[in-house]
Amino acid sequence: MEAIHTLPSPQAIRPAVPPAEADRRPKFPADSGFLVELRRRVAAHFKDSGRRERDCPQMYLKTAIILAWLVASYVLLVFVAAAWWQAVPAAVLLACAMAAVGFNIQHDGGHQAYSRYRWVNKLAATTLDLAGGSSYLWHWKHNILHHTYVNVAGHDSDIDLGVLGRLSPHQKRRALHRWQHLYLWLVYGLMAIRWHLYGDFRDVITGRVGSVRIARPRGWDLAVFVGGKLVFLSLAFAVPLLWHPWWVVLLFYAVVTAVLGIVLSVVFQLAHCVEEADFPMPDEASLRMPDGWAIHQARTTVDFARKSRVLAWLLGGLNFQIEHHLFPHVSHVNYPDLSPLVEATCQEFGVKYCVHPSFRAGLASHYRFLRRLGRSEPA
Repeated sequence: MEAIHTLPSPQAIRPAVPPAEADRRPKFPADSGFLVELRRRVAAHFKDSGRRERDCPQMYLKTAIILAWLVASYVLLVFVAAAWWQAVPAAVLLACAMAAVGFNIQHDGGHQAYSRYRWVNKLAATTLDLAGGSSYLWHWKHNILHHTYVNVAGHDSDIDLGVLGRLSPHQKRRALHRWQHLYLWLVYGLMAIRWHLYGDFRDVITGRVGSVRIARPRGWDLAVFVGGKLVFLSLAFAVPLLWHPWWVVLLFYAVVTAVLGIVLSVVFQLAHCVEEADFPMPDEASLRMPDGWAIHQARTTVDFARKSRVLAWLLGGLNFQIEHHLFPHVSHVNYPDLSPLVEATCQEFGVKYCVHPSFRAGLASHYRFLRRLGRSEPA
């Protein structure tokens, strides 16, 4: 049986951050036995059940189904659809297939949770590059910044929308935010276009994600970044332009990316940007966080719709976000079995554990959260 892993410190992940940058990052105190006991129980679960942490047969079957869905949707949209009423459903199917690739294949691969073999994980992670994103930048934004400093304003890039939105009570409120609970849904629809055509290029050129310095990609990482962008742009624009007028290609690119952006953004927001999630900040002088890393993950994360097998399959287990944040190197197909164990351990140690019973309940909480932060100055 493989050992249960936790997320390494940012300094331990290649490429290393500049020392001066690392010195300014929040520091977590040692856990008070909670994580040790939780890891022991999860390890015992895998030993007793005989299940694998990675290289799960159902994950390989799932990958084949999702990739077939992706290819079929693309073929239908580009080569088969002859009228708008055929193209629109095909575009929505393609967007959902791209999201499913990200939620399932890329996400597990990027976390080294797909396989015990590094090259298999790398191959799974690069599906993001073929979908127009960047597995290299995702590693920095998601693995290092988000997974370590969840909901810590100024350090978690996932809650930084700049002036467009206020996703933390510790961010500055602007007059525009008074209506963010209405307009941010449209902004979510622009997120994928931003990654595809502007944001990734800017981050690589400047060597920064927000205010955090990162190492620019070199060698193989740079080749994957450039090659992925070229393949995606060819599939998104060059190939369709051989069959359709330019305005049709641009229109349906906008439809696909809008649906993709909304689906990706909403699913990730329901885990952290809701009323029940905490937004702790480090001590200004020492940069010390109030809780250990594992307790911090539970306090800042919320599960939703745990009983829905359909959502768990489509979302790659991202409705079990607490389990994912505590055990990011375990394949998501195991999260439904781990969640009762994690919840019981949290209750025994007095650690906050929150769940929304449905996707709709999580969505409503996110809406209220946006409205509350837009109307007041809570801290």
